[in-house]
Amino acid sequence: MPQDLFELTGSVALVTGGSRGLGREMVLAFAQHGADVVIASRKLENCNAVAAEVRALGRRALPVAYHAGSWADADALADAAYAEFGKIDILVNNAGMSPLYASLDTVTEELFDKVIGVNLKGPFRLSSIVGTRMAAGAGGSIINISSIASQRPSPGEAPYGAAKAGVNSLTQSMAAAFGPKVRVNCIVPGPFLTDISKAWDMEAFNARAKSAFALGRGGQPHEIVGAALYLASEASSYTTGAFINIDGLPR
Repeated sequence: MPQDLFELTGSVALVTGGSRGLGREMVLAFAQHGADVVIASRKLENCNAVAAEVRALGRRALPVAYHAGSWADADALADAAYAEFGKIDILVNNAGMSPLYASLDTVTEELFDKVIGVNLKGPFRLSSIVGTRMAAGAGGSIINISSIASQRPSPGEAPYGAAKAGVNSLTQSMAAAFGPKVRVNCIVPGPFLTDISKAWDMEAFNARAKSAFALGRGGQPHEIVGAALYLASEASSYTTGAFINIDGLPR
């Protein structure tokens, strides 16, 4: 049956940045479709809270404190997941950050390195070690979460957009490197109304969105779930190196 294509029972998913926003939505969707989940984020207490939600759905959960910009944390996270579950079937590189700055010349080396570290170095290292183990085993699916800033960066997103463009590149190079047993794909979100949007001027954003986007609004967090389930499951068994824009179509 068509709905069986999205079944994840028996699978183990690891989601970075999984304690809030789009990451939390994907964690819960995977659990609702039968997967056990590793929830990785900087604050362990937030991971524990989402882990409790996963367990309430009858699935196993492993919360892990993880800094996406740390090479050592990536190694430790993979080791913890394999020690607990013996495998990873689905890896979602969702952790990211895009700090504000006044102008390009005020971007410090520390800020630049932090943005590149969290958004590019982390996905590279985690995908490299997990993808290698997937390819040596039963295979799996890696899902990178990029950004519309990788395609249409604003002046305020220069380091972030460059890092996410790097994630797009990694998607295709790793799809080639880890095939045929591992699929590597990328979701490219536009503006989503997660907790990050609480810092926005929502009146100005909504007014602009009506003309700036074909759908006339920002995305709701649950609207990431369909693409994530597609790429995580057998529904996308012949899809790799692909990009799915979920951005309301900027005009």
